[in-house]
Amino acid sequence: MDNFDVPIFKKTYDLYKEFYICLKSFPKQDKYSLGEKCNLILIEILGHLLETGRLDGLEKLSCLEKISVKLNLFRVYIRLAKDIRALENKKYVSIQEMVDEIGRMLGGWIRKTKS
Repeated sequence: MDNFDVPIFKKTYDLYKEFYICLKSFPKQDKYSLGEKCNLILIEILGHLLETGRLDGLEKLSCLEKISVKLNLFRVYIRLAKDIRALENKKYVSIQEMVDEIGRMLGGWIRKTKS
């Protein structure tokens, strides 16, 4: 199976595109600090998702858990961006819904890999 066709990869890819658009409206002082950290985390998650598709067993589980930690860190940074008003509430809600869906998909994949 091509990893680009995996639903969680597609959702994360769409999340990156959505965040990229939002990043353009970040205030300058936040764009190159908090915004860039969020940007890099999403790029890392995409890379880990591609890598995970070719792993087995404990290696796969370890990679999925790394993705989970990165996704949770992204959640914190996005909430912080909203709280400091670098990100509009409406855009925050949209991004958070996407992150929640990816989180559910990831949780299911982790449970499946453990069993």
